[in-house]
Amino acid sequence: MSSGAFAVPKPGRTKLVAAAQVRAYAAKAEEFAEAAASDLEAGRNIAATSLAIHAGINSADAVCGARLGQRAAGGDHDQVLVLLRQAGPDGAELERDLRRLLPLKTKAEYDPDKIAPSVAAKAVERAQRCAALAQRVASTAR
Repeated sequence: MSSGAFAVPKPGRTKLVAAAQVRAYAAKAEEFAEAAASDLEAGRNIAATSLAIHAGINSADAVCGARLGQRAAGGDHDQVLVLLRQAGPDGAELERDLRRLLPLKTKAEYDPDKIAPSVAAKAVERAQRCAALAQRVASTAR
């Protein structure tokens, strides 16, 4: 692999997703995004970032479920990026934000380091975009 290139995750396990589940994932994404914004406003940058990541993951499950009828079910969250690339323009749009959110997961949830306010604010902004997209896509799920 040349320098500057990144590894493409291998497709992993998936689970089938029904329309009602698409709407449930979208609702969870919205709830996580709202909680992230609230925590950001309160200065809880670690919690805000963690919640933003979960908003993005649930948004991806909603979009993949609506567009592909399945969601990623493996232990590697990066596997969802493969599915998002198959989910048309909505998937590609969500992938751009989720690709930026996922690398923050270890730092926010396991590392002892603080999260800078600017990093948390950007994560929440991305989560809000993801959740809005998931809501729009879920509203068309049948």
